[in-house]
Amino acid sequence: MNSPSLPSHSSHPALEKIACAGRSAVLLLIRLAWGLESFQSGWTHLHDVPTQLERFQNWHVPFPRANVYISGTTELVCGILLMAGLFSRIISIPLVFNFIVAIFAPHHYLKHLFAMPGSIDNWTNIIDDTAFPFLAASLVILAFGPGRISIDFLLQRTIFKNRRLGRHLVLKTKAPPMRAPNG
Repeated sequence: MNSPSLPSHSSHPALEKIACAGRSAVLLLIRLAWGLESFQSGWTHLHDVPTQLERFQNWHVPFPRANVYISGTTELVCGILLMAGLFSRIISIPLVFNFIVAIFAPHHYLKHLFAMPGSIDNWTNIIDDTAFPFLAASLVILAFGPGRISIDFLLQRTIFKNRRLGRHLVLKTKAPPMRAPNG
């Protein structure tokens, strides 16, 4: 017996439109929620440096003062840009790095993870860390982009439209054959 195949996206254009609109709304919600949280976290880092410095020192973060300012500035600036949907994929990279450091630097998760890789407690500790949702949100924006409700999308549709077309034309043309040098 043949098993029924799953319907393709193209067979349900109305469903595809709804899913596309929903995707952009979900990405907007993620950007606004976690962008605001990131901004507020960065604001706290930069406006209460002594407390943050003490925390970083207790966590044995190298160069704690510099890292308070680096982390705070990254979270503050990238949080604003994330909420606006401007340079979303680009700013997701330093955010991912920042939150990986935030998860692993103050704890010994990596040591425990490699010592007992199958232990569910190690993964639970990572997932329960307050920086993990920030990391997940940053990875979602890095993977899927900011969605249609963003400045990035507006710029892509207006200013960068012709540049993208030109790039595709260049990539699709064949280079002339190389000739052997005379001599």
